[in-house]
Amino acid sequence: MGAIALISFAVSSKLKSKFEFYSKVHLRNGMSGAEIATKMLNDHGIYDVRVISTPGRLTDHYNPADKTVNLSEAVYNQRNAASAAVAAHEVGHAVQHATAYSMLKLRSNMVPVVNIGSNLAPIIIVVGILLGAAAKIGFGYYIALAGLGLMAIVTLFSFVTLPVEYDASNRALAWLKNKNMLSQQEFAGAQDSLKWAARTYVVAAIGALATLVYYALLVFGGRSRD
Repeated sequence: MGAIALISFAVSSKLKSKFEFYSKVHLRNGMSGAEIATKMLNDHGIYDVRVISTPGRLTDHYNPADKTVNLSEAVYNQRNAASAAVAAHEVGHAVQHATAYSMLKLRSNMVPVVNIGSNLAPIIIVVGILLGAAAKIGFGYYIALAGLGLMAIVTLFSFVTLPVEYDASNRALAWLKNKNMLSQQEFAGAQDSLKWAARTYVVAAIGALATLVYYALLVFGGRSRD
């Protein structure tokens, strides 16, 4: 888990450096991230999704609940390869939503449980272990199992996220290329930016799996010693 944490830090740092580098590759068409997002939506016949600015850095996301493409202030206003990549990627999620992409639908359905499980699962597992160790009965063990079940859903969510993110990037790059939105150099920058962004999700999924295995060993290992 320590190794995964180091890898996660390294990948996140690399992603930030990539975005800083490609933020200096200015677009020949002079379009901002917001303009690119709006054009991609229009080209896909999507007119009920708003493109808005959101505070922070790398806070970009698509919200299917209110149908908004939320772009960080830099991406929304700037006119470079990095902002083009992020804006098109987030619209890729809007296209997924409009076309009823199955993996996005599955991911959205999992969100309520994941919001609960990500915070409570470790607590439930630890409480279960403590109850089982103190009372020497199976009640605590089953509580721990319930916590593991919640954590398993959170882990599955991380892996379901992978095809959703990769598909959004593929849709973004295909549109940027087919519509000749970027020069060859600009497109290469956008492609590299999205590649490193996707790797952060891969590391997160592996980290979630490692955490699940760690807690599973605590539960099942402790019981076998009894």
